[in-house]
Amino acid sequence: MAKLTELLIPDNIRQGLVCSSKKRVFEIIGKIVASQFNDENNQENEHTCFECLYEREKLGNSSLGNGVAFPKGRLPDGDKPIAVFLQLKTGIDYNALDHRDIDLIFALLIPTNICSQYSEDLAKITTLLTDKSICKQLRAAQNKEEIWQIFENIDSQQEILSNNQENIEELN
Repeated sequence: MAKLTELLIPDNIRQGLVCSSKKRVFEIIGKIVASQFNDENNQENEHTCFECLYEREKLGNSSLGNGVAFPKGRLPDGDKPIAVFLQLKTGIDYNALDHRDIDLIFALLIPTNICSQYSEDLAKITTLLTDKSICKQLRAAQNKEEIWQIFENIDSQQEILSNNQENIEELN
């Protein structure tokens, strides 16, 4: 599995964000992602990122339950996925299946040409994001450094589990 800290960078974390709607969340994510492109088309890039998320959301709600959403989108260009994590100060109506407001959002935008490389990772990330212990830690984090540390710890634990699994397989 790709490490969360390989998909996400500290600059793409927002803590205690005040937001009014799902649309506004997608606009903020678009702005964060667009700032990482090295060209002059920042407004166009923001719109493209927003549309990627918005169009995918039309296919099905990205809420995972327990106040967590995992919106995804396909970027037309690029060579690596870009993740954004938002911890909202108060939850927003997201039309979640469990009717719970969303306050934790992990967005992932993947260039179309490499989407197939990440299909297994999406399921694993979903599992991590629905872990109640992880959600509790992310909600309690007081700044983006604490959130980053949580993601680093998750990656370390996943690496240990993976190494243990490899060792077990070698013994068999």
